[in-house]
Amino acid sequence: MSPLSRLPKFTGRILVTAMLLAAAALTLLPFLWMICASVKTPQDYYTSQFLPGGDGLLGVAWERLTLGNFARLFREQPVARAVINSVMLSSLCSVLCTLCCAAGGYALSKFTFRGQRTVTVVILATVVLPPVLLLGPAFETLYHLGLLDTYAGFILPTLAPAFGLYLFRQAMLNSVPSEIIESARIDGCGETRIFFQIVLPLVRPMLGAFLIISFIGTWNNFITPQVILQDPERHPLSVAIFHLRGLYGADYGMIMAATLISIAPVMALFLFLQREFIAGLTSGAVKG
Repeated sequence: MSPLSRLPKFTGRILVTAMLLAAAALTLLPFLWMICASVKTPQDYYTSQFLPGGDGLLGVAWERLTLGNFARLFREQPVARAVINSVMLSSLCSVLCTLCCAAGGYALSKFTFRGQRTVTVVILATVVLPPVLLLGPAFETLYHLGLLDTYAGFILPTLAPAFGLYLFRQAMLNSVPSEIIESARIDGCGETRIFFQIVLPLVRPMLGAFLIISFIGTWNNFITPQVILQDPERHPLSVAIFHLRGLYGADYGMIMAATLISIAPVMALFLFLQREFIAGLTSGAVKG
C-alpha cells in the first residue's frame, strides 16, 4: 500500500481526534470555571472570568487565590454533617435498591406464578410516571406510618423502582440461562444460594451500572429530602448547598466550593466502576 493511499485514513483520524478534543474541552470548561471560582475571593469572583489577572506566572495573581471558601464552608456551615448524610443515604439506597431490583427481576423472569404477565405490564406502565407525581401518595403513606422526618422514611420508597425491576428482568432473561438454575435446583441448592452465588455473578455488569445510576440519583435528589426530611440536621448535601444562599445575597465562591465537594464522590465512584457501567449498558446489545 502506497503512502498516498494511507493519507485519507490518516486525515480521518486527525479529524476525529480534533473533534473529540473539542468536545472534551467543551465538557471540561464548566468544571474548570467551577474550580477557579472556588478559590477566588468575592471581589475577584465578579471582576475575573477564570483566574484573577496579575503579574505572576501566566499573567495570574496567584497570591490572591485562597482556600478560605473551603475553610469557611466547614467552619461556618453544617456541610460536614450534610456530606455524612449524603454518603450514608446514597450508599444504603443504592446497595439496597440494587439488591431488591435484582431479586425482583429474578422473580419476574425465572419464576412462573399467577398474574405474572399482569405484574410485568403494570411495572412497565409505571416506568413512564414522573417520580414527582408519587411524592404526594408517598408523603401520605409515610405520615400514617410515622416515618416522616426519619432516614427509614427516605430509604424505603426508593428500594424497588419500576425502572430497576424491569431493567433487571431483561438482564436476567438475556444473561441467565434457565438450564443453569434448573441444574442448581436439582443439585439441592436453595433459591437464596442460587440468587447470590449463580445469578448475581452472571449479571455483574448490570449490577455495577445500576449501582452507579441509583447512587447518583440519590446523591443529586433535591426535592424528596425537603419533603420527607424536615429536620435540617438530616438534610443531604444537595439541600445544604441550596441553603447556602443568603436572604439578600449569596457567597458564590463558597457555593462553588460546596458544589466541587459534592461532585467529587460521584466522580470517584464512576471512575472506579466505569468498566462495569459501560459493560452493563452494552450487555444487551449483543445476544450470544
